[in-house]
Amino acid sequence: MPNSANRRSAAVALALLALTGCTPGPDDEAVCRAFHAGTSAFEVVADGRVVSLLGTNAGPSGAHEGFLLHLGSGCDLTLRVETNVGFTGPIPLHVGENVVVKGEYEYEALGGVIHWTHRETHGRHPSGYVEAAGRYYW
Repeated sequence: MPNSANRRSAAVALALLALTGCTPGPDDEAVCRAFHAGTSAFEVVADGRVVSLLGTNAGPSGAHEGFLLHLGSGCDLTLRVETNVGFTGPIPLHVGENVVVKGEYEYEALGGVIHWTHRETHGRHPSGYVEAAGRYYW
């Protein structure tokens, strides 16, 4: 019989699927095309390796934790990922760790940023997430 932690993890995964609408797998090439075209403001799912932890900073919409993600495929591109810790809580990431992120891509000359990597409770924006070490933070 599964323990309570496993049941909670399964419940979170099911809730995430319901909120995100059965998110497709990572499409790093779409992120690369957007970067080269200077395109912004669309939903992406990307995967790669954490190359730097940027810490937590206060902002107008709450504290955000950032890290740099080098894409796993598609092109040689490193992105900044920002997540609102008011929703996700701190994410225990490590340099070298592989993660998957879903959120909104915004073009920046150094690679871009993926934000909205958390659940959306007001219906204004699709929910996102960070998946690390088999756990979803949203």
